[in-house]
Amino acid sequence: MLKVLITPRGFANNGLNQVAKMKAAGLTVDYNDTGLPYSPEVFLEKAKDASAIIVGVDKVDKALIDQCPKLKVVCKFGVGTDNIDVEYANQKNIYVGRTVGSNSLAVAEHVMAFMYATAKNLYATIKEVKEGRWDKPTGSELFGKTLGIIGFGAIGKHLARQAVGVGMTVKVNDVFDIPQDILNEYHVTSTTPDDIYQTADYVSLHLPLLESTRNTVGKKQLEEMKESAVLINAARGGIVDEGALYEALKNHEISAACFDVFTTEPPAANEPLLQLDNFFLTSHTAARTVESDVRTCEISTGIVLKQLGLA
Repeated sequence: MLKVLITPRGFANNGLNQVAKMKAAGLTVDYNDTGLPYSPEVFLEKAKDASAIIVGVDKVDKALIDQCPKLKVVCKFGVGTDNIDVEYANQKNIYVGRTVGSNSLAVAEHVMAFMYATAKNLYATIKEVKEGRWDKPTGSELFGKTLGIIGFGAIGKHLARQAVGVGMTVKVNDVFDIPQDILNEYHVTSTTPDDIYQTADYVSLHLPLLESTRNTVGKKQLEEMKESAVLINAARGGIVDEGALYEALKNHEISAACFDVFTTEPPAANEPLLQLDNFFLTSHTAARTVESDVRTCEISTGIVLKQLGLA
C-alpha cells in the first residue's frame, strides 16, 4: 500500500476530511497530529518509505531524496519551494507540486494588517496603555498613500484590490510584462523598482527566494526609500539584506519594517533587528488562516491523488 506523509499541522486542524479521502483511495496516511513541527531526524525516518510527501517548511534536499527510494510526489503546502531541491527531484522523476493560490488572500490581508498597524501606531499604543500610559499618539490614514508592490502574482493582485479599495494609489512591478488589461482591471500602474522605492509610502515584497532575488532589497534600495516609508516582507526570508535593514532602521533612514519571514527561522533571540522598536514581526503566519488551510489541504490532496494515479 502506498504511503503519504503529511508534515504540516494544518491537516490535523482543518484537513481531516482530506485525510479520509486519501485513505478511501487506498493510501496509508501518516499525518502530523503532534501540534509541533517534526525534527529533521523524525521527518527523515517517516519519509523513508513514503510514496508522496506533503511538506511545509521541512527540507526536502538531495540527502533526504536519496534515502526515499519510493518517493514519487512532493507537494508544497503553499507556494515557495526554496526548501525543496526541485532540480534534483526532477532528475529523479519526482513530481513537485505547489498549492498555487490557496493562501494568497490570507497573505494579502496580513500585509494590510501590517499597514494599518503601523499607520495607527497600534503596536506602541497597546504597549503604552498596558503600561499605564495614556499618551494618545497621532496616527495616519492609508487613504491617499502610495503602495508599491514588487512581484505582481496572485498575492500582489489580492493586495492591490484591497489597497485600492481603501483609497491607496498602487504601483506595481514584476519580472514579467503585465498586460494593460490586467493593470486596468486592478486599477494599478506598472513602473520600475527604483520608482517604487523612491515614491512609495509602503513597499511590499512578493517574490520567490531564488539566487536572482536574494538580497533584492539592500543598502542601495533602502537609501532610495523615503524616511517615512515602511518596508513589508511577507514573502521569503533572504530577499532583504537584514544587516542593511538593521542599519537603516537604527538610523531612521526609513520609518519601520514589518516582516513575517526571516533568513533564519525562528530568528535568534539576540538577532539585532528584534531589539528595535520600529521593527515589527510575526512568526511566518501570514498564510495561516482556517480558510487558507482548508483550501491548501484540498489542493494538495488533489495533487497527490492525481500524481499517484488515484484520481
